[in-house]
Amino acid sequence: MRFETFSPKQLAALSWWCENSRYKNFDAVICDGAVRSGKTICLSLSFVFWSMKSYSDQNFALCGKTIKSLEHNVVIPLLAVLRKEGFACDYKSSKSLVVISYGNKQNRYYLFGGKDKGSAALIQGITLAGVFFDEVALMNRNFVEQALARCSVEGAKQWFNCNPEYPEHWFNCEWILKAKERNALYLHFVMQDNPSLSAKVLERYQKLYSGAFYKRYVLGEWSAVHGAVYPMFSADDHVVDTIPKCERYVISCDYGIVNPASFGLWGKSGGKWYRIKEYYYDSKVCGLQKTDEEYAEEMDNLAGENKIDAVIIDPSASSFIECIKRRGKYNVVPAKNNVSHGIRLVGGKLKSGNMLIHKCCTDCIREFSLYRWNINAQCDVPVKKNDHAMDDMRYFAMYAFAENETVFFAGSVERKT
Repeated sequence: MRFETFSPKQLAALSWWCENSRYKNFDAVICDGAVRSGKTICLSLSFVFWSMKSYSDQNFALCGKTIKSLEHNVVIPLLAVLRKEGFACDYKSSKSLVVISYGNKQNRYYLFGGKDKGSAALIQGITLAGVFFDEVALMNRNFVEQALARCSVEGAKQWFNCNPEYPEHWFNCEWILKAKERNALYLHFVMQDNPSLSAKVLERYQKLYSGAFYKRYVLGEWSAVHGAVYPMFSADDHVVDTIPKCERYVISCDYGIVNPASFGLWGKSGGKWYRIKEYYYDSKVCGLQKTDEEYAEEMDNLAGENKIDAVIIDPSASSFIECIKRRGKYNVVPAKNNVSHGIRLVGGKLKSGNMLIHKCCTDCIREFSLYRWNINAQCDVPVKKNDHAMDDMRYFAMYAFAENETVFFAGSVERKT
């Protein structure tokens, strides 16, 4: 392997810990993004350079999903470069240990696989001055947290490298989105950050993927790709910045006390329906459950000054239906809860462009990327998770669109044999 030049992002990954770097006071570095963007080799080299400059006779950890994948992705290419740069590297594969020496300094680098919960026991007991995680999003969270807990040497730092997974993945939520409060430097890579890729190779990769796969593998975005219930949904096609003047308004409700509650305000204009705004409340996150009366007040706030034709409510929410009826403000309609037909109807209206979502409806947009088919079920049903805005949208569609419309929507789901 030969390096002729580095991109600014690669140089930042290589040198963030250096004395003259403006990033030197960070405790960790996170590099995520597109495949083939050059982040792994730069980050692993940087980890060794930092550890050899900062310490001698200390223990470090190199972690991957499995030791075999770690060898293939990191250890073999890393040692080849280090030896060319004058480092003495002794790889004791039977002990999962690499001993690296340079001048009068020597450190030990232990290899660990973190694929499951039991892997955490393998790293217990060791004291580390630093840890490097390759493809951390593929590792078990218990293992990662146990490895971090072993970094008790003064000045220890953590190094994370990964390609994106689905948006609600624990590493995205707990580290990338909270990088500032964890005092971590976050570097997001795209393919153009790897100067070794020619324009022809870049073009080939861009043509190779489309849709959610393009967002994940080429743009390096955290997006769900496998088993999406609404694969036709696209932020570019279905999310709007403005709402035209509407002639009709409807509210759809998926009711929840312990589970989240999701309400959507819909307006019709020019034959199209727009999700204008929403109310989404998760009592588990907020730590406080709401009563039916409190939810009814939130519905009033959602409706505002608009004349609401109907409120379509989850048919199982009998107490909430009765509460809304007694208040006498709205025409209450129990929702039709035929899941498969509702999904076909929503899918058809998304494809035809007759259902659009305002950008402020962030929970609905978030759930589109997470709502998946249950590949373990004996029939075509979605996973009962991340589905509350999806349910209230389905209730709306079953009410708002004429039952005699011809709707065709094809979806596929892998099955276990």
